Amino acid sequence: MSSLDALITLRKTLHQNPELSNQEEATAVRILNEFQSFSPDEIVTDLGGTGLAFVFNGTDSGPTTLIRSELDALPIEETNTFKHRSQVKGVSHKCGHDGHMSIVTALGAELAKFRPQKGRVVLCFQPAEETGMGAIQVVNDVRFAALKPDYAFALHNYPGLELGKVAVRAGTFNCASRGMIIHLKGKTSHAAHPENGISPANVMCNIIQELSALPSKIVDQGIEGRHWVTVVHAKLGEVAFGTSPGDAVVMVTLRSETNEGMQMLIEQAEAFSQSVAKSENLGISFEYEDVFQASVNSQEGCDRIVSACETTQTPCLLLDEPMRWSEDFGQFTATAKEGAMFALGAGQTSPQLHNPDYDFPDALIPIGRDLFLDIIRQLNGFKKMTL
Repeated sequence: MSSLDALITLRKTLHQNPELSNQEEATAVRILNEFQSFSPDEIVTDLGGTGLAFVFNGTDSGPTTLIRSELDALPIEETNTFKHRSQVKGVSHKCGHDGHMSIVTALGAELAKFRPQKGRVVLCFQPAEETGMGAIQVVNDVRFAALKPDYAFALHNYPGLELGKVAVRAGTFNCASRGMIIHLKGKTSHAAHPENGISPANVMCNIIQELSALPSKIVDQGIEGRHWVTVVHAKLGEVAFGTSPGDAVVMVTLRSETNEGMQMLIEQAEAFSQSVAKSENLGISFEYEDVFQASVNSQEGCDRIVSACETTQTPCLLLDEPMRWSEDFGQFTATAKEGAMFALGAGQTSPQLHNPDYDFPDALIPIGRDLFLDIIRQLNGFKKMTL
């Protein structure tokens, strides 16, 4: 599996057979089968659901370095027509996790030949990154305590950035985000006598208007960073011209560069919504989905990535601002002492992530592998150098 051709074949097989979050049983079996020939010192299966961890031990004492990949795909119908297109209707690898898995599998092939000198390396394949649940499930698994890393690293391919170029920064790398669902409950009435009911129409409109303006108010209160509230859906009553509506739903995406900013967004969004609902005698409740913490890079973690770029002669860009998209890798860096995620350019002409015509560039497999190998070399050494 160490040859690039074999890794590309694996990537395309994974691409053809995508599975949704927390349904990645067959994907996990494929990865497990690949790693059998690498003879890891320890294998953990069903980690946080369908997750896997492969441990490679050194002979001397040293840190535990964890490298993470994702197993899941997206509920998107692929429009590509190449031979390795998805064979599963309505599901496809439109975030490049097939490529990420191939990169980390390439690490396993190298560690099979050259064990770390000190400490240990854990190659982790987590479920359900797309829903924000997978990393939480993994770190909350009782068996993860024995794998707890001192350092954690991951990459994500990034369309729009020059092919093979790294982008990284210390501090927040990915924003915190969550989907907020606001349920309003009133009372229906005949449309000829709306005064006999309790319509949520005005409250729904007020909530949409106020929450859309909330980010600027957060900044005025001294909360650092950037914040966004995006209304993604709203529904008022049912389509019935004879009935005044009795319920409504508003869905918004909250996003912030910091976990503190996210908490303030939640508190103020809920407080305003409760207040305006109460003023018109409406019941109100809240739900949250797709919850992501901010992914925060440590300074040392960032420095290790920059050093790996220098060693491998990979161009590197230090970002001034965090990426606005979200990632659940922050659960690992919150657990580890040090660590970082970086973006690896997928090309300036590549379709964007989650586009139906996106496909992971195979040229990134050896680049990602060599960057991770150098990070491992820095922290754990090798019994025989691979770079």
